[in-house]
Amino acid sequence: MSLRLHSLPNGFRIVTEAMPGLKSASIGIWVGAGGRHELPQQNGIAHFLEHMAFKGTKRRSALQIAEEIEDVGGYINAYTSREMTAYYARCLSADVPRALDVISDIVLNPVFRKADIETERHVILQEIGQALDTPDDIIFDWLHEVSYPDQPFGRTILGPEERVQAFSKRDFEAFVGQHYGPDQMILSAAGGVSHDDIVAAAEAIFGGLKPVGGAKVAPARFHGGERREIKDLEQAHFALSFEAPGYRDDKVYAAQVYSTALGGGMSSRLFQKIREDRGLCYSIYAQSGAYEDTGQVTIYAGTSGEEIGDLTQLTMDELKRAADDMTEAEVARSRAQLRAGLLMGLESPSSRAERNARLLSIWGRVPDVDEAVAKIDAVSTADVRSYAGEMAGARVALALYGPVGAAPGIDDIRRGLLA
Repeated sequence: MSLRLHSLPNGFRIVTEAMPGLKSASIGIWVGAGGRHELPQQNGIAHFLEHMAFKGTKRRSALQIAEEIEDVGGYINAYTSREMTAYYARCLSADVPRALDVISDIVLNPVFRKADIETERHVILQEIGQALDTPDDIIFDWLHEVSYPDQPFGRTILGPEERVQAFSKRDFEAFVGQHYGPDQMILSAAGGVSHDDIVAAAEAIFGGLKPVGGAKVAPARFHGGERREIKDLEQAHFALSFEAPGYRDDKVYAAQVYSTALGGGMSSRLFQKIREDRGLCYSIYAQSGAYEDTGQVTIYAGTSGEEIGDLTQLTMDELKRAADDMTEAEVARSRAQLRAGLLMGLESPSSRAERNARLLSIWGRVPDVDEAVAKIDAVSTADVRSYAGEMAGARVALALYGPVGAAPGIDDIRRGLLA
């Protein structure tokens, strides 16, 4: 692998990673404009804007955008997260210039026609409705809201219906003008790519743009809380989260090993105790998620309304037990799962391009994969037990959905963890 970086005078950054032997590539633009960059009255606009990029530019119609990539067998898409919006394509190596031309066009030259805004507004309202009808999807939005209440980081990516109903062309143009400057963008490409060719193309396309200045965001503050939505569903959905380290904290690796041992696979403690031994659920897992300045260890399960009390108690028991008897074998297995997941995932150029953009945005550099593997391997059983012990006093958030009227609440969980 050959990773190379380049910055234009206006702050636009380029990172490429050549992967010898590949005849395909992934290329995209990552913009530092996500949900946490929105003002309260803008909630949902970053995601709406991502949709509008595909509705037409000064040079291409919506159909032409799709056809130009798909005519050569490629794939184009985008996503909005709390910290970034990404526009990317996967194509054959020979078609990388075409893909970059299309992506840069939709990012820099959207036209925001009134008819297109109304069409996409309806699409997004349907998307919101679909999320509300998907309990094991919407519960994580609610969990995030109670984890980070009354702050941009905690708001839903899709936004509330009333805000989506109100956005206008002027709103989109204002958000673009504030956040879509070259100094807020990263062009990342991986696979069968030429760094020099991509830099030359990027200089021609982005070199003349003026920087907009650093995007100011409020620090994320995990507070915790509870949201309980009682509804006549077949399953009671249970989601619990604890404050965890962000990417800048080396304890993030202990959190990842801990959450994997707790609920990261079929051999994990929660799966074995709650599903295999007791049969209380079909799905249960734990995972560790990290952002630039915060993180969460999250546990999710779906069970019946009658058994959610037992599931909650067993979950608390496993959380407390991990601090005392997490074994060397469990920690070694978790490290192996994380290591293999990282390395196998990075065999894909799309994963490489995304990882490089994400890490460059956080660190200003791209740490070598071997560096991440070494930090995973350095996590000891003592580190995991120590981290597990901290969970008892960590801030906690709880979201419940379905037949959950009799489910234990957040105060019950706090007391149970400290008992």
